[in-house]
Parts: sequence; structure tokens; C-alpha cells
Amino acid sequence: MKKIIIYLVVSLFSTCILFSQKSHNTAYKITYKQFSNGNYQEDRDFSIRYFNNTCYLSENDAVIKQYIDYNRRINTSIISHNDSIFRTDVSFDSLSSYLTNNDNTILINGLNCKLATYNSFSNSIEVYYTTDLPAKGSPYSSFLPDKNSLAVKIIINGNRSILFDKIEQITIKDLPEYQFEKSKEINAAEFEELKILSRYEILPVFKNERINFDTKIEKVTLTDNLKNITLHLSNGGVILKKVKLPESAKKGAYCYARLNVKSDGDAYDRTGSVFIINDNNSISSIDAFSLGLDVLPTFSDKSGQEYQGFVMTDKYEPPIELMRFFTSFGAGHFNNLRPINNYDWENEILYKQEITSLIPTDVDEIWIGVFIGNYDKNGHIVSLDLDFYPSWDDEPANTKKYIKSLFNTVNIMEMSGQNYCRLFKTDTLEVEFYIPDSIINPQLVFTTTGHGGWENGDEFVPKLNQIMIDGEIIFEIVPWRTDCATYRLGNPASGNFSNGLSSSDLSRSNWCPGTLTPPYFIPLNKISEGKHNVQVVIDQGEDEGSSFSSWSVSGTLIGLIQKR
Repeated sequence: MKKIIIYLVVSLFSTCILFSQKSHNTAYKITYKQFSNGNYQEDRDFSIRYFNNTCYLSENDAVIKQYIDYNRRINTSIISHNDSIFRTDVSFDSLSSYLTNNDNTILINGLNCKLATYNSFSNSIEVYYTTDLPAKGSPYSSFLPDKNSLAVKIIINGNRSILFDKIEQITIKDLPEYQFEKSKEINAAEFEELKILSRYEILPVFKNERINFDTKIEKVTLTDNLKNITLHLSNGGVILKKVKLPESAKKGAYCYARLNVKSDGDAYDRTGSVFIINDNNSISSIDAFSLGLDVLPTFSDKSGQEYQGFVMTDKYEPPIELMRFFTSFGAGHFNNLRPINNYDWENEILYKQEITSLIPTDVDEIWIGVFIGNYDKNGHIVSLDLDFYPSWDDEPANTKKYIKSLFNTVNIMEMSGQNYCRLFKTDTLEVEFYIPDSIINPQLVFTTTGHGGWENGDEFVPKLNQIMIDGEIIFEIVPWRTDCATYRLGNPASGNFSNGLSSSDLSRSNWCPGTLTPPYFIPLNKISEGKHNVQVVIDQGEDEGSSFSSWSVSGTLIGLIQKR
């Protein structure tokens, strides 16, 4: 054993002499091993590189490249964004100061080392460093106890560590270009923003588009030639666009819808919906936008009232609802018209919700739209982005998402005459559907909100909702929101009552002005494959004069199925 240690020391000593004879412009690669609780972490070795008095901390293909620049006495990070190069610099003088620096020499892997200790964000960090080698640097650029040293061992909180393994000479062509001179300096906060943006992909869908009521908008025939063009449909109540999905969507990326809405004249809280239209069926809502509501299948309740396009048939699939939201009472437009001391009104409302399970992985393009039910000429200004975050694991190659819209009573063509869903007073919403064989984790994505009336309308009175499959109750809930007062500062045009409450404060049937309503995910694992019948039963209240209650409900069957 002693012979092995002596050999290691002699070998490293000889290596140090050899390296010391190299020129200043020699490039080196320093490899480290990682340990957790003393156990070596296989396949987690990593390396840093050193050349021309600069330590290269990142791999060549890294989005963010980090350097310790001893010539300029700075740590610098460089990123490319929108065809420009940016950097942020940290002076050596502003780096973390060590708590203690032990001058005693400690032998680690045959190298003479000293120890410095740090405390950072409640973490204890021990850095063992040496000046025996020609390369300088540290995997943790914030902790440089000696600017002429190389970190040999770093211990974090006593249980995680990295340990120097070897140093070897490499060619200069193995190094990435150090683009310091080509980059524009920005501050740390600005760089942090770019760093976060670099980690995911943004698909812009709509940018500052108007949703309003305007009967002068010309009807258009929707064709594939209208890709990536914003269409204003249904007398302005809907905007629609055909967009190309990024490749990351097919790899199971997490998807979040990010919607910004501000009033440009409408003072009221309105029902809104972000949706996808599947145009692979014989009939779709695409046809209705072009040809009128008469092309949609209709359902008649027991009172004889007809409803267009609410439920799936063998030739038609309702829009797939991605996100249900409600506009505020006038955020943006009415801020200066309703000033109240100590009320700092929101300029716009941001809605963000994960919609991963509803984004298909087997298509290149989708029709995506936004609806807001309003009859104001100026209406609302909206922007929509889809944010795609890389998945931790790709979806299994032999599966694809199954997404089937069973029902959707949000009347997105309201401004073209599509009826409100009042059917639950006399009838039941009923749909036949099919569960494919070999489906994995089938679920019903169910969203429900109650509307209408004043004191005694379903908007302000809790009502039981039930989901039944083949006559058996599988889910029941009284959907109700009691947190609406939280969002008062998003509702400048909300009416103030004599008792101190505001209209936007009032509890409602699963929604609040200026918020979104997340869906319920109802597991269907106990439902066998094959044909079934789903029913939605709601205890809808009676009409009061010209006031009536209605319910916006949507249900989408999702899961994974084996590719054939």
C-alpha cells in the first residue's frame, strides 16, 4: 500500500514538473469525480478547462457559457438570445469571502492543499485548493480563496463533494470561442431573465389582438392557406389561428397557456375560453365559423330549446377547452376612471395554466382560439403564448396522447347566436363515448361554472354537479369559490355596495372576476374499454322573469394509447 501511495505522489510530482515547463498558452482539461455521502457517483464525472489565463467552466454546447477570466479579474457568463450575445460580469473583489483560511498544508491525491471555508445561503462549503498545478480555476466560480490556485476538493454541507481526478493537455481547437468582445454587458437581473427564457420554448399565438362585438367584420372561409394569420370571427367574439407546434410538443414537453387580458372599454366580468378545434371530423366548428351555426348538430331539451354543437356525435367533436377564464371588471381601461386611495389597480390580468395533457403529440398544426363573451365595441385586448418546457423524460415511443372532446357548452359563437346552456333545468346532458382498448390512465377533464341571475341565480347559489357513467355516479361536487375578494385590485369597475363589499368580492359558482377556473381530473381506470354513456346532472335553478341561469361545462377524455 505504501508503495502505491509513494508512486502516486512521485507521479503527480513529475507531472507538475512537466506541466510547469509548458508555455503559458497550453490548454488543459481538469476532470473531477462526484461523491454523495462518501459514495462515488458513477457517470457523473465532469471537467473544466484552462487556457490563456481563463478557466472554461461549461461544455461547448452549453446554452450559457461561464468563465473565470483571470486577465480581467472577473467571472463572466455569456448567452445568445434573439441573434445577439449578452454577458454579465462579477468582479473578483465582490466574490464571497471565506470565513476561515487554514494555512496548514493538507495532502490530497499527492497535491499540497490549503483549506478555506465559506457560508452561502445557509450552506457550509469547504474548498481545498493547490498551487502545485499550472491550471487555475474552480467548478464553483464564486469560491476562489486564492486567485492563483486550482480547487482540488469541495465539500458541501458535509455530505456532497467533488474531487480532482486528473489533469491532461488538450488542443486549443477543443475549446469554444470565448466571445467576450462580441457580447453586450447587461446586469445580473437582466441576465437571469435571459437564462430562464433560454430553458424553454415560447410559441407566440396572439399579440395584442382585440376581442369585441362588431357586426361589420366580414366572414371568411377558413382554409389551410390561412396558416399563422389571426382571424376575427363570430362578429369579433373569437380570434382564431392555425399554428405549427414545436418539435418539443411531440416529445412530451410540459405546456402552459399564458394569457394576458386588459379591458379596452368593456367594464364587466365575462366568460372566456381558450380552445382547440379538431378539424379532422366531417363537421367542426371551423365549418360553423364559415357557413353558420346551422351546420352544427343540435340538441333539443324537454322544453324544446335547441342547442348547437354542445355534444360529440359520430361526425362532430366540440372544441377542446384548454383554459376557462373570466375577465375582470375593467382592468386597464377603467383604472384612472375609478381612482380610490390605496387601491393600486392592476393594468392587465395574467392567466397561466398547465395544459400539457390537452396538447396533441401526433399532429404538426392546431387551430387555437380565444373567446370572450361581450357586446362592447372596443372590448378587450388579449395576448396568448404557449410555453413549452422540456420534459424530464420523453413519452414512451410506442404511445401517443388520446384526446377526445365529449361535450362543451361554452357558447363560443355567442355573438353569432349560439345559445346559453340552460338545459339542466329540464334535462340532462348526455353523450355516448368510447374508451379505446389498451388506454393508459384514462381521465375525464371536467370544467364547470355556473352563471346568471342575481340574488337567487345559479351564479350566486351553490349547486350540486354530478357526473354519471352508465347510470352510476362517478363524481359529484358543489363547485364554489369563496376567495373572490382576493382579486379586488384587478377589478376597478366593480360596483361598491353600501355594506362595504364590492361585486367582485362575492362568492360564485366556481369562478371569480379576473381569475381562471382549473378543471377537475376524474379518473376512469375502473371503466372498461368499449362504448359507454356519460351524463352531466346539475341542480339548475328556476328562471326569474327575464333572468335565467346557465352552466358552462366541458368534458374531454384523455389518456395514453399504444401506437399501432
